[in-house]
Amino acid sequence: MSIISPSTNPGRLRSFIHCLAVLLDDKPTEDRILCEGGVLLRQLIAVDDWLPDACAQARPERYQQYLLHADSSERFSVVSFVWGPGQTTPIHDHTVWGLIGMLRGAEYSQAYRAADDGSLRPEGDAVKLVPGTVEAVSPTIGDIHRVRNAFADSVSVSIHVYGANIGAVRRSVYAEDGSSKPFISGYSNAHLPNIRDRSIELENL
Repeated sequence: MSIISPSTNPGRLRSFIHCLAVLLDDKPTEDRILCEGGVLLRQLIAVDDWLPDACAQARPERYQQYLLHADSSERFSVVSFVWGPGQTTPIHDHTVWGLIGMLRGAEYSQAYRAADDGSLRPEGDAVKLVPGTVEAVSPTIGDIHRVRNAFADSVSVSIHVYGANIGAVRRSVYAEDGSSKPFISGYSNAHLPNIRDRSIELENL
């Protein structure tokens, strides 16, 4: 991938990536990743001045998944999900741990569980994520859900962190009867944010 122009404050994303990599270097348990990684993600989404505009663009045909960073060893990836008005995902899984942090707007996450007959049924009420909210998923705590933009007339943006290069992971989408189809999501962008160029930060001093 080539590189797009930097955001206003790329240092925030750069710092998040560094701190998460240091955490993973310690070979933590999943519980610790979700707990401490969740704290790091909350810090990242607490200020909205770092996401490049090119990675926050909605498209009318479907929601967008923009790659912000992929660890060189594919231990984790960071993406922005951009939801156009009223857009929703199918019921799907992840197969790896994940953290979802709401940056702009709001979205609903509806968890599903398998019933005795193999069908999928909603588990509890849909959770509304608002700016600053972080939610976790994984095969051990609950991995199947459907997500939708909470607004029918505006764009929402969430930041997702996964324990793999999520755009290359073989996953599944589900019908409510429990039947499934495999998919690999890929990414919506062909260019990566340039978070390594410090020159723009000097210009802002």
